[in-house]
Amino acid sequence: MGVEEPSPRAFSVNVAGPSLLGERRGRPVYSAIAKRPVHRESLWLDWTNLSGDRQGDPKVHGGPDKAVYCYASEHFALWALEIGRPFGPASFGENLTLAGVTEAQVCIGDVWRWGDAVVQVAQPRYPCFKLAMHTRVEDMEQRLVTSGRSGWYLRVLQPGEVPVRGALSVEHRSDAGLSVLDAHRAFSSDDGSALALLPALIELPALAESWRRMLRRRVRIAENRAS
Repeated sequence: MGVEEPSPRAFSVNVAGPSLLGERRGRPVYSAIAKRPVHRESLWLDWTNLSGDRQGDPKVHGGPDKAVYCYASEHFALWALEIGRPFGPASFGENLTLAGVTEAQVCIGDVWRWGDAVVQVAQPRYPCFKLAMHTRVEDMEQRLVTSGRSGWYLRVLQPGEVPVRGALSVEHRSDAGLSVLDAHRAFSSDDGSALALLPALIELPALAESWRRMLRRRVRIAENRAS
């Protein structure tokens, strides 16, 4: 599908534990989305978390297929133009701020070596209401979905010590050639070319099971509309 070769470089590594994010519908909201850059040379990555990182609601966040959330620093300038204020590392609650790569270049199933660790691209990110609270942009959820600037999650194939800056090596490119942007659009867009990718994505072994379930629901909805 002509996906451009990625050259991922760690720009910043960001972690946080749960804290009070604010109130919603009269109730306190706790989250670890308000991450901060790590000011050391490296830290440990285990099967589900970077050292010092946790999730506020592990029922819907984190887990083996969402061990590390990545976001492309290339998007920050675009967001700044749209929103009218600066964006930078950890602005979207990401663990790993990257340079040199975007959703269109990264494929589901790609395997990267990051320091001593080995990681695999597992799924795009689909935002919840906490992103709007964190960014203080009321419609940020919809903006992220519409833009396709979703970021993506990594699963850990081999834990290890990871550097906070420097290049990640691409160890294996997925043979399917289905990008993170393809997976995002297949779920969020009604465009025919995006919907046509649903069968191949659903059969892709490296795709996170939670995202596969979302795509299967998408197929059922499309079938019901057609019947």
